Amino acid sequence: MKLFLNTTLTLLLALSAWAAENPDNEKGWIGLFDGKTFNGWQVGKNAESFKIQDGVIVVNGNVAHLFYVGDVAQHQFKNFHFKADVMTFPNANSGIYFHTKYQEEGFPKFGIECQVNNSHRDPKRTGSLWGIKDNLEVPAKDNVWFCEEIIVRGLHIVIKVDGKTVVDFTLPEAATGENQLPTHNTWLPQGTFALQGHDPGSKVCFKNIRVKILE
Repeated sequence: MKLFLNTTLTLLLALSAWAAENPDNEKGWIGLFDGKTFNGWQVGKNAESFKIQDGVIVVNGNVAHLFYVGDVAQHQFKNFHFKADVMTFPNANSGIYFHTKYQEEGFPKFGIECQVNNSHRDPKRTGSLWGIKDNLEVPAKDNVWFCEEIIVRGLHIVIKVDGKTVVDFTLPEAATGENQLPTHNTWLPQGTFALQGHDPGSKVCFKNIRVKILE
């Protein structure tokens, strides 16, 4: 009996540790980053701005964007719920693009940027749909992990930070044409995700990157 209890306890502890490392598992969530390699991800110019340290993507360097190009949904996401755990450092600026596509260099010309910025001089704070629906309130602190969520159903976009809705916005139909977004970007009917390297003074970390496909 004692051996059985010890074995059961060990199993429960192992499952608990596994669950902690695999948030939202068994709820339809699919991981996009394996914590060890950039398999399924691609970056063009200034690839050195992205590194993996202790299971975390560390972003720090010249302008660069790391695009998901893996097998999940053939990296073509339309309606989805995206989550990533994020940590910003003081004066850092970054972002998570969605409905975008791979671009060799420069800031993406397709899709929308969900802002990651808690203390950078740019007043558009974390959770903003940058240049489209901006949030001027700081929803999270530097040097602390927080969860950033992007939920897209058609043209309806909801951004949450640590479970709190920061932006709830529906794009007008007129914004879906080529270069018709206020940012002069093009909204693709479906697309992939990209993590932003903004400048050498900005350091941001990402982990537990996952997505749930919505009908």
